[in-house]
Amino acid sequence: MNGRNPEHRILRQSRYLLSLALALPAVALAGEVTLTGEGSVRYEPDSARLQFTASAEHALPQKATERVAELMSQWRDRITDYRDRLNDYSDATVNLYTRMIPAPERGEDPEKQAVASQTISFSISDLSLLNPLLREAQAVGLDYQLGPHQFFHSDETGMEQEALARAIADAQARCRFVASRLDQTCGDVVTININGGHRPVPMMMSEAKSMSDTVSSVGEREIRASVSATFELE
Repeated sequence: MNGRNPEHRILRQSRYLLSLALALPAVALAGEVTLTGEGSVRYEPDSARLQFTASAEHALPQKATERVAELMSQWRDRITDYRDRLNDYSDATVNLYTRMIPAPERGEDPEKQAVASQTISFSISDLSLLNPLLREAQAVGLDYQLGPHQFFHSDETGMEQEALARAIADAQARCRFVASRLDQTCGDVVTININGGHRPVPMMMSEAKSMSDTVSSVGEREIRASVSATFELE
């Protein structure tokens, strides 16, 4: 009975070493934690991209283009005081085409109508110019559409970077919290992935509100960012 004790002890030690070796991968995996971090920045736009169109119709193409030229002349005269504050100004887009008007009576030939138009586009970095420019466009009779997508911030790149920085800081804070609950510390970053883009999102109930002749509120925007990071636990 006593003669088998050494062999028995060796067998028990072998089993222990084998179980320890099998447990090592789990210990290694437990030394890392993967989590996400989120960050956002809220701001109000300070700039806008605008587009107006002067258009006219006439049976004769020349008359239609002359009418558009008159509208453009009026527009240029009325914005003289603002012209040097309009960025990337262009009014070189001109269009002329003919459309058919159905005959009022059966058996009659459809009429040809010439349609001429000229598009004006520019941006402004001072939103105090917005309503005065809209009133000038309305006085001349220019067509335009104004929506939330036309407003932006002059430093959106900086806003995106700030949102990303907050997402990274959030991931680090979560790692420190998890590590503290495990009586460990948050170590180096093993991997990090930036999830998605940083497209500005108009906040609900705060979009641009257009009245008959003015814009009362542009509204707040939000840029969001998120990251997925794996940290070592020490």
